[in-house]
Amino acid sequence: MFRCFLGAKLHRVVVTDACADYVGSIQLDTDLLDLSGILPGERVQVADLANGRRFETYVIEGPRGTGTVSINGAAALLVKPGDRIIVMQYVWISGDEKPPKPRVVMADDRNLNPGLLD
Repeated sequence: MFRCFLGAKLHRVVVTDACADYVGSIQLDTDLLDLSGILPGERVQVADLANGRRFETYVIEGPRGTGTVSINGAAALLVKPGDRIIVMQYVWISGDEKPPKPRVVMADDRNLNPGLLD
């Protein structure tokens, strides 16, 4: 049996752009990806704290040190720039493995200076 657990999350990051005329995905600053362990191409769940909407998409790498959190494609219609979101990565483990401690990344109001929350 396999079980699914939270592996990492970007907590309360700010949407910097929303572009529906794009081929899908969420673009994230490489600094946020490095600290969280989330990989380009990985499926993530996104929750918008402004309106309660949730959706899944995949990650693309954004420019390092820019604070980029851009929602693209159809999902761009579910958010607006300035919304705070939570980006969640899940991991599957076998039933006899110990659940991982999630990596929770917090950043400032411009998605810069990220750090791990203990």
